[in-house]
Amino acid sequence: MEGDRGVELTQSPETLTEDDVCVIQDTWRPVYENRENAGVAVLIRFFSNFPSAKQYFDQFRDMQDPEEMKQSIQLKKHALRVMTTLNTLVENLRDGDKLNTVFKQMGKSHALRHKVDPVYFKILAGVILEVLVEAFPQCFSPASVQSAWSKLLGVLYWQMNKVYAEVGWESIKNSAK
Repeated sequence: MEGDRGVELTQSPETLTEDDVCVIQDTWRPVYENRENAGVAVLIRFFSNFPSAKQYFDQFRDMQDPEEMKQSIQLKKHALRVMTTLNTLVENLRDGDKLNTVFKQMGKSHALRHKVDPVYFKILAGVILEVLVEAFPQCFSPASVQSAWSKLLGVLYWQMNKVYAEVGWESIKNSAK
């Protein structure tokens, strides 16, 4: 699944209910306690299943072997950044201003500095949920939990696309060709 799709703002994501917020925050605790292992598992699955995503990472672009990725200090550091950002989102689900700040910082960084195609946020969101369901079945097995997390990850993807549109992703992408 290659990038180059542009910004996709077709419809607003489902809104998180108070029940969703509680479920997300409750189920996040064990994940965050194991953030390095969980984050590394997410990135290894992401890069193994979608190797084109590695094009944005000089440090582990050429790594093929999951064991080699698992040992990579740079991959671990990025995994921790991903998990720390998710933690900030989860902790601030009731603070729209804080969420918007995080979304804008992350979106601008990935669009302007790293030039990451926004489709990878959608792909990564699916991988995150897949890995969490497998790694934490006691927390993530109920359909209601997966539904709440799907909504959150849908919001994340939608917000990234919104920021990408605001910074002029289409013209950035086209000028890079």
